Amino acid sequence: MAPSSIADLVAALPAEDTWGPATSTDNMLDGAPYAPFSKGDKLGRMADWTAESKDRERGGRPQYNRNFRDQQVYGAGGASSLFNIQATEDESSFSVVDNTRTTAKRGFGGGRGTVFRGRGQRGGMGQRGGRGGFQRAVGGGRGQGGDRYYDNRGGRGGRGGRRFGWRDYDKPQRTREPSVNVRPEWSLLEEVDFNRLSKLNLETPDGEDLDTYGFLYYYDRSYDKVPVKNMERRLVSMDRAAYNVTTSQDPVIQELAEKNEATVFASSDILSMLMCAPRSVYSWDIVIVHQGNKIYFDKRDGASIDLVTVNENAVDAPMEVTDNAGSKSADSINTPSALALEATVINHNFALQTMSESQEHRIEFSNPNHFYNASEETEPLASKGYKYRRFDLSLERDEEPLNMIVRTEVDAALRNPVTGEDQQVLVKALNEFDNKAQGSGGGLDWRNKLWSQRGAVIATEMKNNSSKLARWTTQAILAKADAMKLGFVSRANPRSNTNHVVLGVVGYKPREFATQMNLNLGNGWGIVRTIVDRIRALDAGEDAETPKKYLLIKDPNKPVLRLYSVPVNTFEEEEEIEEQEIAEEEEA
Repeated sequence: MAPSSIADLVAALPAEDTWGPATSTDNMLDGAPYAPFSKGDKLGRMADWTAESKDRERGGRPQYNRNFRDQQVYGAGGASSLFNIQATEDESSFSVVDNTRTTAKRGFGGGRGTVFRGRGQRGGMGQRGGRGGFQRAVGGGRGQGGDRYYDNRGGRGGRGGRRFGWRDYDKPQRTREPSVNVRPEWSLLEEVDFNRLSKLNLETPDGEDLDTYGFLYYYDRSYDKVPVKNMERRLVSMDRAAYNVTTSQDPVIQELAEKNEATVFASSDILSMLMCAPRSVYSWDIVIVHQGNKIYFDKRDGASIDLVTVNENAVDAPMEVTDNAGSKSADSINTPSALALEATVINHNFALQTMSESQEHRIEFSNPNHFYNASEETEPLASKGYKYRRFDLSLERDEEPLNMIVRTEVDAALRNPVTGEDQQVLVKALNEFDNKAQGSGGGLDWRNKLWSQRGAVIATEMKNNSSKLARWTTQAILAKADAMKLGFVSRANPRSNTNHVVLGVVGYKPREFATQMNLNLGNGWGIVRTIVDRIRALDAGEDAETPKKYLLIKDPNKPVLRLYSVPVNTFEEEEEIEEQEIAEEEEA
């Protein structure tokens, strides 16, 4: 009978002829006890994350302990002892003699530190620094728990190197004073932060020249050459008649206002401060007078806007020195106020010293200097050209055009060696007080690095003096100057602020320099137009002939601008008192 299915066929086969490999009765585990596998057994590892260490006791992250990397940890359970090899011979009497001399390895675990010398760390933007920086890693040794810390000093671009934000709570608080004390009778009208100001933009066409006054000497090109070693030029104090008249007291602007040539009037030093406001750190103030349909941007006598700041934008800016009583000390020469006064004098003398004063070779403008009175002045007149330029700030929605007249200034003339044409130049000076003192901003040593690493030096100045350089560049563009000359002046002795030397001069085109600084003039014009619109809106519907005065103040400790409404006679009493004091001193 044939099988009915495959299952019946398989069942009919003999048992010894079953399909598949032959089964073996040998068991390789015969004679060995059975060791059950435990979940606690460690079959292998790359790092021991369960070991208790000093780091875990301190709350830190446990680290790999290389001292246990060669231990066998298979079968950590109780049955693992069954697989241990039993020594058949006594090896306690066996020893190995090694005559090689061992040396201790230098590492982080011992009690002494290891010094890695190299090029150091990379510092701030554009800074290269020297090769002498080092990083020290100090080990605490066995008795000290092996704690390690790093001390980064000197890397590229500087003396600093400590981590940003480290022990910030232990720093002295920088509480700066305002440029003018707010009086109780003043009313706050507007408060705007710099973030909002940075978003404004107004594309304004290049201005047109209305009239020019003064004359220009030619710039001395010998200052552009690399100075000979040990042959530094001394900065000389020169007596020349120079003027810095506020807007409303300028007779030319008064005449242009009567002719209705524009609606808004300002000088380039005041306007540049307003246009570059988001870059400023120190406090400043601008007086705004609205009379009729005319708006004047003025400044107070002796205002901080006339001073040249030093390292205003540095991370570790200069600080005022106070005594035990908490009052300011006048002994230090590296305080912000002392450095500002020093830099202002340096700029004045440097611009005069770099001129080739020759009555025969100079450029005469359309009109003589209108501030100079030859019958009263005893000092010769300084090289200065005043250009009154008009800018169009109108928008499409304006019913009438909104024009602004700005009094701009140029310092010297320069003859182009290629074309032979005369160019107008703005001359300014950067000053170095002590690259190792507090407030230096990680600056390089100008005497050694100015010409070998000029890019790094200039990049550091762009970072530490962003507000000052932006103002100078804006003034040059407003005046339509062809070039800028930046002098590098340093102290002859870091401990004395009276003697200075000229280390070199670098020339730039204003537009190109503005691009390098990421300076946007459209943002500056947007700020100006916003302030003008706010002033006009405040006085809308009121008597236009009654003058109104406002004060725009930069908060000394916050990036905020505040607009106050002040009485019309504000600051006039102080001016009268100062004039009386001057008259009394002259009579005495």
